[in-house]
Amino acid sequence: MATERSLILVKPDGVQRRLIGAIVTRIENRGLKIVGMKMLHVTPELAAEHYAEHVEKPFYPLLEEFITAAPVVALAVEGPEAISVMRGMMGTTNGRESAPGTIRGDYGVSRQMNLIHGSDGPEAAVRELGIYFKPEELLDYEPTLGEWVCADDEK
Repeated sequence: MATERSLILVKPDGVQRRLIGAIVTRIENRGLKIVGMKMLHVTPELAAEHYAEHVEKPFYPLLEEFITAAPVVALAVEGPEAISVMRGMMGTTNGRESAPGTIRGDYGVSRQMNLIHGSDGPEAAVRELGIYFKPEELLDYEPTLGEWVCADDEK
C-alpha cells in the first residue's frame, strides 16, 4: 500500500454550516494524518486554476460563484491510500444519493452544495496540493499514536 497525500477542501457550504470540526474529526478518527491546513477565500483566479478542465463548460460560472462565495478550509491529508479512503468517506457527489455514513450522505442533500472536495487521483493530488500549499506548508511528522493506526507493512 502506498502512502499518499490528497487535497481536501471543506467548501463554502461546509464552512458556513459550521461542519469544519465534524469533517476534520472524521478524517482524524479514520487514522489519516493532516499535514497541512489553512482557511482562505478562493479567488476567481484560483478557482480557474483549480477547475481548469471545467472553465469552458456551461456550469463553470455557477461553480466559480459558489466556490468564491465564502471561505474554504484547505487540508493536506496523508495516509495509506489516502485518496481512495477520502473518496469513500466523502460519498457520491449528490448528497441525496450518498450512502449514510459518508460525509455527504450524513450532512448533504445537494449536488452542487456538496460540502467537500477531494483529489480524484495521484496526479490531481500533486497538482491541487501545489495550488493550495507551498512546500514548506506541508509538514512531515509522526503522530505518537501512528503505530496503532495500521501495521508497518501497510504504510
